[in-house]
Amino acid sequence: MSKQKKGGIIDRSLNIVEKVGNKLPHPITLFFILAGLTLVLSWVVSQLGLSVEHPGTGETIEAVNLISRYGIRRVFSEAVENFTGFAPLGTVLVAMLGVGVADSSGLIKATLKKIVLGAPDRYITAAVVFAGIMSNVASDAGYVVLVPLGAIIFAAKGRHPLAGLAAAFAGVSGGFSANLLVSTLDPLLAGITEEAAQLMDSTYTVAPTVNWYFMIASTFLVTFVGTWVTERIVAPRLGEYEGEYTEKLEELTELEAKGLRSALIWLLVAVAGIAALTVPQNGILRSDAGEIIMGATPFVQGMVPMIALFFFVPGLAYGLKTGTIKDDSDVADAFSKAMSDLGMYIALAFAAGQFVAYFGWSNIGTILAINGAEFLQAVNFTGLPMIIAFIIVAGFINIFIGSASAKWAIMAPVFVPMLMELGYSPEFTQLAYRIGDSVTNIISPLMSYFAIIIAFAKKYDEKMGIGTLISTMMPYSFAFMFVWIIMLIVWFTFGLPIGPAGRLFY
Repeated sequence: MSKQKKGGIIDRSLNIVEKVGNKLPHPITLFFILAGLTLVLSWVVSQLGLSVEHPGTGETIEAVNLISRYGIRRVFSEAVENFTGFAPLGTVLVAMLGVGVADSSGLIKATLKKIVLGAPDRYITAAVVFAGIMSNVASDAGYVVLVPLGAIIFAAKGRHPLAGLAAAFAGVSGGFSANLLVSTLDPLLAGITEEAAQLMDSTYTVAPTVNWYFMIASTFLVTFVGTWVTERIVAPRLGEYEGEYTEKLEELTELEAKGLRSALIWLLVAVAGIAALTVPQNGILRSDAGEIIMGATPFVQGMVPMIALFFFVPGLAYGLKTGTIKDDSDVADAFSKAMSDLGMYIALAFAAGQFVAYFGWSNIGTILAINGAEFLQAVNFTGLPMIIAFIIVAGFINIFIGSASAKWAIMAPVFVPMLMELGYSPEFTQLAYRIGDSVTNIISPLMSYFAIIIAFAKKYDEKMGIGTLISTMMPYSFAFMFVWIIMLIVWFTFGLPIGPAGRLFY
């Protein structure tokens, strides 16, 4: 893969990060090494007797020695569970069954022809970043679907596929909190914020929409910044693509056009079927209380199978219309090919699953997070400097604890009451947290989907390492944080509403 090594300070810094990172072993080997180091570190930390009190539950959390009778038993007895229970694994495998049919039938390529050939080149990057942000309404589906599609779209335009992958990854993960719609994350965070606020005011309630206005504006901001970083920093640094992968799109044939119309009709049928199960007040996919996205409802928990269905049904319709799918054997072959293409990721998932599990068992991440929160509280900042410091600390903790809800469950009981005492609303505190929680996702090897992004990238560059991916994504991370903080300061200065039922001050 050719790169243009420039002499600017940004390029030199990123080249150093890439060089150091790529000296690390193969990602699979690295995750096994990290798992082993975590075992050793757990022993060291436990010998130091480190412990913290959970600010929400009051429970004393101690470092757990995994090089012990208890720990070694868990390492062996739960190895399979660590693998099969690795959060992204099931999501990826199930979603890719539907995507595999759509791909093998030719639907994805035909759709790309329709979109890419008719779209001006100057809008492609913005469209990829924007689509990545909007994919968050379907939870984690964007990682599986849009990130590889971003690479394919750029390759079809004759551009470096890794630039497209980076743009999509930046939108999906770096802009995780932004959206034009209320996503599944909003009610999850709102519930934790409400519990923390009630430590100060037992009657306080927090609606899922309290950050909506700010997140709508953030969608356009992140799209603009992500596009700028891609065009001005990432794409020039990657240079011309000299790999073996090619993606040439010719004009749609009449048969392909008919296939697309059939696919669209059946996609609408599938959407209508899901709507029929969801929209009625007693819909099957609603919770017993009638909720659609509030809590772990059947609709929310069934999002991944729905995504698979929304690829499978139109993919099958397209294949039957164009003749690329003739019988059930062709469908089975599509399933098999989709799984075989994920061989590298499945191996990565086993290694990463062990590492993530060991890190969680050791309680090192939780101790680090709570100590970081207590440090920030002890600094005794006030006003906007306090908010900015809070965002930076949240972003730092995010590198070690990927789950947005797990981090917020730790941080909210500390910061929500503390900032309420200073006059800031729980909604505003939650808003600041969401910025920090989003911007460092794309540079954290502990982020659940980091392994699959590397697997996708290796399709275009077999030598892709963690260093290359992190150095590619760092400009997005820093740019998002800087501009998002500026936006928050402007919003705060002018006292703009942050969402329905949301306010800045308590």
